[in-house]
Amino acid sequence: MRIRSFEDYEKAYKESVEDPESFWGEVAQEFVWKKPWKKVLEWDFNNYDVKWFKGGKMNITENCLDRHAHNKPNQPAIIWEPNDPAEESITLTYKVLFDRVCSFANVLKKNGVVKGDIVCIYMPMIPELTIAVLACARIGAIHSVVFGGFSAQSIADRINDSQCKMVITTDGAVRGAKHVPMKDTVDDALIGCPSVKKVIVATHTRTPVSMIKGRDAWWEHEVKLVSADCPAEEMDSEDPLFILYTSGSTGKPKGVVHTCGGYMIYSTYTFQNVFQYDPGDVFFCTADVGWITGHSYIIYGPLASGAQSLMFEGVPTYPDAGRFWDIIDKHKVNIFYTAPTAIRSLMGFGDEYFKEKDLSSLKVLGSVGEPINEEAWHWYNDNIGKGKCPIVDTWWQTETGGIMISPLAGITKTKPSFATLPLPGIQPMLVDEHGVEIEGNGVNGNLVIKFPWPSIIRTTWGDHERCKTTYFSTYPGLYFTGDGCQRDEDGYYKITGRVDDVINVSGHRIGTAEVENALNMHTGVVESAVVGYPHDIKGQGIYAYIICEETPEDPEMTKRDILMTVTRVIGPIAKPDKILFVSGLPKTRSGKIMRRILRKIAEGDVKNLGDISTLLDPTVVEEIVKGAGY
Repeated sequence: MRIRSFEDYEKAYKESVEDPESFWGEVAQEFVWKKPWKKVLEWDFNNYDVKWFKGGKMNITENCLDRHAHNKPNQPAIIWEPNDPAEESITLTYKVLFDRVCSFANVLKKNGVVKGDIVCIYMPMIPELTIAVLACARIGAIHSVVFGGFSAQSIADRINDSQCKMVITTDGAVRGAKHVPMKDTVDDALIGCPSVKKVIVATHTRTPVSMIKGRDAWWEHEVKLVSADCPAEEMDSEDPLFILYTSGSTGKPKGVVHTCGGYMIYSTYTFQNVFQYDPGDVFFCTADVGWITGHSYIIYGPLASGAQSLMFEGVPTYPDAGRFWDIIDKHKVNIFYTAPTAIRSLMGFGDEYFKEKDLSSLKVLGSVGEPINEEAWHWYNDNIGKGKCPIVDTWWQTETGGIMISPLAGITKTKPSFATLPLPGIQPMLVDEHGVEIEGNGVNGNLVIKFPWPSIIRTTWGDHERCKTTYFSTYPGLYFTGDGCQRDEDGYYKITGRVDDVINVSGHRIGTAEVENALNMHTGVVESAVVGYPHDIKGQGIYAYIICEETPEDPEMTKRDILMTVTRVIGPIAKPDKILFVSGLPKTRSGKIMRRILRKIAEGDVKNLGDISTLLDPTVVEEIVKGAGY
């Protein structure tokens, strides 16, 4: 399973393409199965149906917990660093984590959760979040983790889409200096969620909360009523493991479904090989478990590998901009995996925050969420890695389940801002807008994948047609990533950005339609159009063009009110960075908004707007350009 040299990589890649079934079948042998599979792979990209390890029976938690609790019970599994550096960090060994997961799995059962039920988890980055996720997997319940920054409305939408039976949350959360009322937000969400019968609340901030009789129960009380003996439910390889909602090009978030067997194998295989994880290494991924990165590279990949996974509750700038470097120094972190947004933000604070810190334990640096720009890459390499730590610039998506294109640490020759080469089993292809393959090197095109990998999305919850339309209809027979891509003279891949109506803000994909829906809910807003534009810290910012019923008397106040509406409907993550009030939008005669023009204006590229004579009203463009200050 382990690749140790570039020759190993070339050999593994060749085998994975020439005989994928033998390749993945061999990798899968390293895991614990209750019953062997009958067939490694069945697939059809035209009608979209993919099955891996068909007939195989297993439980992912036996691979993440049982075997390590037996073989190395006292080794740290989760190292938790709290928001406040004055508080004690907590270490859960594999044996302790195993016992706590089994106890909480019994709490779920006691409260009526059975195999196949869906459980919504809305929690801060605390050990109980990992325990809740694994307890669901233990009994075959499907977890749906909702990022702690989402609003009550966003939670309600996700609960109702999947008909969750239970919500697990905390009384409150802390992020930096900010207190977040988690339970209050859940209570607001549940006003319109009849499917939820139980709410389990973990005490974290001692925030006063309302507890509804018959529905709400305290975590601490419930675990006292159960034993720590909970055999793992037998799961089919293709049973759903979790749903994770992601924004798309329509207003409704889509529930990406990952299944037990293939996801386990691919997240673990990529974790071990991309980061070149060695036993005893401390791995620190700064993502939130509310996103796919936290699922794959804080919980499942590391724990299935018997790794030490560090979980951090806070933010990189609290109490000051040296927090990440303090944690690396304190816990002797060996592998550090973060987002380019965080790196760009920390660059701006100067070198006083890292120069006194001991970062000598670091062996590997990683970046995730968006392409890392050259300037940030060099700063990260020179100042944090001291020129000695390979940087793995990883490209992948919620839908892919694991890293797809990336250097292997210390094995692949890196190149700033390039994701470099595909992992074994990944067959990328560049196509033009008509789906014709662009061959050779030194070319640009749209990135598609022509063959399935074990952790590929299986469906979108409750709407398989949407899955087919979104990923497999643009270029029939191919998985379309939605990303543009360059393949240079060395055959290295560089992601050049989204080619659809999705904006990548701080590594989080936000659909323009979803933001527009929220803007249009604000009283007085007639219509809106949203585009992405280059942002120094976030990579992409959100630029909103808004038509109001009447010209706002106090534009600044109206902007603030509109931002409050977006925060209420989606969450602060989706707030536009810039708002421009306009009297009209550039539309074709058929009524289609010409976002290309709005994007150019947002980027300040007003000299290259192209032909606007075909628009319904070309004068609108001149007015917008003037309003934008050009």
